[in-house]
Amino acid sequence: MANIHDVAKLAGVSVATVSRVLNNHPYVKADKAAAVREAIKKTGYTQNINAIHLKRGKTCLIGIVIPFLDHPYFSQLANGIAKAVSNTDFKIVIFQTNYNQDKEIDALNMLKSKQIDSLIFCSRRVSLNIIKEYNSSGKIVLFEDVDIEGISCSYVNHYDCFKDALEFLFESNHTRIGICISRRKGTSSIQREKAFRDFYKSKNLDLLERDIYTGCLYLEDGAKLAQRLYKSGDCPSALLVTNDQVAAGLLTTFNDLGWSVPEDVAIIGFDNQQISKALHLTTIDIPLYSIGQLLVEQALLSETTKHEIDLEIVKRKTV
Repeated sequence: MANIHDVAKLAGVSVATVSRVLNNHPYVKADKAAAVREAIKKTGYTQNINAIHLKRGKTCLIGIVIPFLDHPYFSQLANGIAKAVSNTDFKIVIFQTNYNQDKEIDALNMLKSKQIDSLIFCSRRVSLNIIKEYNSSGKIVLFEDVDIEGISCSYVNHYDCFKDALEFLFESNHTRIGICISRRKGTSSIQREKAFRDFYKSKNLDLLERDIYTGCLYLEDGAKLAQRLYKSGDCPSALLVTNDQVAAGLLTTFNDLGWSVPEDVAIIGFDNQQISKALHLTTIDIPLYSIGQLLVEQALLSETTKHEIDLEIVKRKTV
């Protein structure tokens, strides 16, 4: 494999002149530049990008830590990130982790070893204490509410938006409400469950622990839960659901089983995905595509920034 010295020898110029031509330096004589380009063509020389990045102290790579790509919530977020990056000189490196902590730490170690310039966490399992250990390694951006010096974030106030949705259901005459969440120890699930418990306490209602449904992420999870609730005959009058996929599974299965929505059970989803529009699901709108773009903007800034994302309830036909 040819190197820069081979090119210089064939072109009859110095290594420094070859370097100037490669970097489009304006002060190189035309005949020497032509000789260098001809030598590059003959030798098949290609620059070592890693060496260039090492010299410049910049890789032009942004790492994206994301648990799944086959879920609309995360795919919309990833699409927003990809679009924003496409308008820059940067490229993205995707770490699909399935919430595997070791894979998340692998991404952090790549930041530490300067193989990427910055790292965006779309969701995580690794603790904030571990992330803080890498704070000086490069720019870190989190899609959650944190107050850590040097770490930027954009976030959704899951507590407030769930509380607002619960109030809306209460005003619609629902006093037994169930919630569906994904990972009980996940940051957003913790906030949502707290809002649920605080709401029941504020209304002096009796909370039934069995009305908290966990492990809900995909459409089929919603379908299975609907079948379970139908068979048991023990169902809240309304369900506030972790995302529109699960809500769609609930809605379509309830309909197949002969239950009417919202007459027999009301449903509120989360995300405002295309499926919610098609099924006329009442949901909470979260602009994931725009959030993805915002996360990239933060990753490219040298200063630390924090943004709260405004959400709203989209009222359709399931409440």
